[in-house]
Amino acid sequence: MNSEELFRMAQDVLPGGVSSPVRRFEPYPFFAAGGRGCVLESVDGVEYIDYCLAYGPLILGHAHPEVVEAVTRQIRRGTAYGVPSEGEVELAGMIIDRVPCAEMVRFMNSGTEATMAAVRLARAFTGRDKIVKFEGSYHGAHDYVLVKPGSGAAAAPDSPGIPGATVSNTLTAPFNDEEAMVELMEEMGPEIACIMVEPVMGNVGCIEPMNGYLQFLRDITMENDILLIFDEVITGFRVAAGGAQEYYGVEPDLVTLGKIAGGGFPMGVLAGKREIMENIAPAGPVYQAGTFNGNPVSVAAGIRTLQLLDEDLYHGLERMGSYMRGGLRDILSDLDLNYQVAGLASMFQVYFTGEEVTDYRTARTSDTELFMRYFHSLLDGGVFIPPSQFECCFISAAHEMEHADRTLEAVEAALRECQGH
Repeated sequence: MNSEELFRMAQDVLPGGVSSPVRRFEPYPFFAAGGRGCVLESVDGVEYIDYCLAYGPLILGHAHPEVVEAVTRQIRRGTAYGVPSEGEVELAGMIIDRVPCAEMVRFMNSGTEATMAAVRLARAFTGRDKIVKFEGSYHGAHDYVLVKPGSGAAAAPDSPGIPGATVSNTLTAPFNDEEAMVELMEEMGPEIACIMVEPVMGNVGCIEPMNGYLQFLRDITMENDILLIFDEVITGFRVAAGGAQEYYGVEPDLVTLGKIAGGGFPMGVLAGKREIMENIAPAGPVYQAGTFNGNPVSVAAGIRTLQLLDEDLYHGLERMGSYMRGGLRDILSDLDLNYQVAGLASMFQVYFTGEEVTDYRTARTSDTELFMRYFHSLLDGGVFIPPSQFECCFISAAHEMEHADRTLEAVEAALRECQGH
């Protein structure tokens, strides 16, 4: 069956025909037949150079043979135990060795679980109820953090089914705005348990913190006895071995990880300072549990992935990312298009706006209809990027210069087509 036929069938059994909303695009998404390296193949027999990479986990590319071997070996020994396994201890140690703030680790199954547990732990540790997140940041699909951007102190749910009372303790602030945060602290500081931040906003495209902004957050949280939580589900093990906290030199109290930590398998991680983490059950009173926590298959994939992420690999990703961003800027300049190229390390995005993008509000000035024409034109050219202006593109270790050059050729053709050049 082809993608159109499968999508028609899928709509009868899956809401909207997909298992996660972002996978849906018009007229219908292509269905995957398999992936190898940086190439994703559809059931229609079309191969795409993949910059979605399952929204970030596949830093080594699809079906890396050494990860596949490690997982296969573990599956033969069992897929779930219900008791601890040696791999959990090994992977936790690897995370602690790499991530600056990590002194203890709790494994979970998704980034959503990790951020939910982080909020619960912060509230318990501080004895306070209110939390701060940033406009447009995505921290998973749980009720604490699904708040409409810009709702500020009068928090409003961002989905039907979430009671207003549930988000009444969730405050929002604009990213990269020190003055707004100072005002929020003056008004609410003694009631705030934590500030949760994506150090790089990877769910509004790719927005970096302004120079000194993360250190400002570190300072203001310490001044107000508030926990600082970095949501590094995207940036963890991607921008550096120790994530964004290593890259920017700012150490939070807690960090949430996922995606790369599981090597392409379901994984969520909450890590942080020992005095905070020891409050998690059974060491302490803060409840967190899960049948598949520390699942041996995910752990095996995570161990092998982290073992392969050496200094040379990160240098290669940095070079490829710089080459891609530079090539995109050159194309925009040649075509006299005033759009924004954003990104760092192995992350990038093109914003279809002439305004400098520094936060959610400026990102929203982008021409999303034009972006979708660009997306479809790239797809026709054999390049797959996430189907949203407000997602990030990722590069893997499997991408080589020939893939980058073919991609840039497709980008130029797509932009010419979109602009009628």
